[in-house]
Amino acid sequence: MLLILLAINLIGWAILFTDIALGLRKIDSLEKAEPEHDGPLISIIVPARNEAHTIRKSIESQLKSTYKRLQWVIVNDRSTDETGAEIERIASMDKRIKTLHLTQLPKGWLGKNHALYQGYLHSEGELLLFTDADVHYNPDAISKAVRVLQTENADHLTAAPSLTAKGFWLQSFIAFFLFGFSYFKRPWKANDERSSIGMGIGAFNLMTRPAYETIGTHKSLKNRPDDDLQLGFKVKEYKLNQRMVTAISLLRVEWYPTLKAAFQGLEKNTFAGLYYRYSMVLLAISGVFFSQVFPFLTLLSSDTTVRLMSLAVILLILGSYTSVIKKMTDFHPALFLALPVTALIFIFSIIRAVVLTFIRGGVIWRGTKYSLEELRSMEKD
Repeated sequence: MLLILLAINLIGWAILFTDIALGLRKIDSLEKAEPEHDGPLISIIVPARNEAHTIRKSIESQLKSTYKRLQWVIVNDRSTDETGAEIERIASMDKRIKTLHLTQLPKGWLGKNHALYQGYLHSEGELLLFTDADVHYNPDAISKAVRVLQTENADHLTAAPSLTAKGFWLQSFIAFFLFGFSYFKRPWKANDERSSIGMGIGAFNLMTRPAYETIGTHKSLKNRPDDDLQLGFKVKEYKLNQRMVTAISLLRVEWYPTLKAAFQGLEKNTFAGLYYRYSMVLLAISGVFFSQVFPFLTLLSSDTTVRLMSLAVILLILGSYTSVIKKMTDFHPALFLALPVTALIFIFSIIRAVVLTFIRGGVIWRGTKYSLEELRSMEKD
């Protein structure tokens, strides 16, 4: 029985390794592009809820951009800290910055999605850049992105940033998350016009105004916790031209400050990523355990054949993991040594998020509760 299970694993990882190795080649690095310093007006839309401690450095890095035609719409989404006052102080630094203060959330909307939509309504740019309030920009990041958008005649360009993290276990967890995300979502398919798979990354979604309006704006995503990813899928749904790149040295963001914060952050979109279906939760948990913990356990077998097959599976996992980590992060591939333990931690995060969602009857995100019934109804829509 062990040999049959390992054979299934071996075949599966051989297919995945090939797909990952070939697929990642289709994702270009934004660093390779030449900067375009002038062009259409870009409206940078930044939603902020309780971001008083992060937003100044983010906006200051954007103000150093080598791209000339920029405006900012910073949206204070019902913050309970000093975010409102902070963005007004930031706005006083540059007349191109607009501020918008929201005090209410309409029924049926998630806060961030509503803030992004309101930012769009108050924007003027021919291009729209949706970004987060904690992303740090290299001066050439936007200039290079515009060049790629224009060269590729794209309607939407999304860029993967460098995710910074302190501590071995947090780095290991983030690396594992990116690894799993890559083989599950296959982001390279965003660059394949024949594929219906799209990609959107909250740190950097640049798109033309007509494209954004064509997909229905954030009104079509108003109750999606994974709004950034779904924006990318909407672009593909409407058969628009999409490009996904990495920008490891051009964009930087601290995803979460601690492992506990990562668990809390994943409460928002873990169940959404599994389509709010308990069958998918069971499939995800068993899949992660069987594919990324089981081979390390069978490596301890006294049966030589079992050990050799286990080693072969682990080597394929290593090749796949290393390919993703080198392409999508600046973390060291040696984090692979913690993979079976990190896989168990990831399984715990899935169980935790789903159980809390069930107990609460929905998702609590940044002080606002969104019922599971509403989230599921939006999924069906």
